Amino acid sequence: MSMNGKTAVVTGSNSGIGLGVARELARAGADLVINSFTDRDEDHALAAELGKEFGVAVRYIQADLSKAEEARALIEKAGVCDILVNNAGIQHVAPIDEFPLEKWDAIIAINMSSAFHTTAAALPMMRKAGWGRVVNIASAHGLTASPYKSAYVAAKHGVVGLTKVTALETAQEPITCNAICPGYVLTPLVEAQIPDTMKKYGMERDEVIKKVMLERQPSKEFATVEQIGGTTVFLCSDAAAQITGTTISVDGGWTAL
Repeated sequence: MSMNGKTAVVTGSNSGIGLGVARELARAGADLVINSFTDRDEDHALAAELGKEFGVAVRYIQADLSKAEEARALIEKAGVCDILVNNAGIQHVAPIDEFPLEKWDAIIAINMSSAFHTTAAALPMMRKAGWGRVVNIASAHGLTASPYKSAYVAAKHGVVGLTKVTALETAQEPITCNAICPGYVLTPLVEAQIPDTMKKYGMERDEVIKKVMLERQPSKEFATVEQIGGTTVFLCSDAAAQITGTTISVDGGWTAL
């Protein structure tokens, strides 16, 4: 499907999954608003590079998505939002009784509450345009759990619940809302963890990936940011017009276990 004339807002999109999703939407012809909490020259340069590469209009808008008013302002500053991809997220690992309060609050705010605020601001724009797509980047941890990730698992389960409610509230309109649930994705952040993990376990790269990092991912292969982006593009297509309120797992079989 060509997305010419559509504008996509992708949160947390100056690197990793968000950037991969943004690239695939731009490849399909969508204009973009990319975002993160920083406001560096390289953020704006990235927007310019994407625009030049794909021949679409791309803007970078800074917003701290831990703050409700900034999450809503991101959509207002965008001015138009046909496609909303809620991707921004952070992580912290600790036992429940040792989990820092500020980390819990930040993860809930950025990983879950921001999706509520951006969606609330975007839906009137989608209704006015007569078309819309909301794609929430949840996680395998939106469907299952791991120890020591209480805030992340709670937030991602919340995103899946929000996805269902959004879908029900827009079910009789040309607007859909779905969640993509990735397993382990090979992002620059994950790539950077591989050497230390190799050293810790005394294993070669392939062995540490399959036996340690991808222990719960039956395919023993990382998903790619391009695959997450391609799934997003599909959910925005006419073929997916009756797919709403559901989750699509891109997790190499993780949630089949």
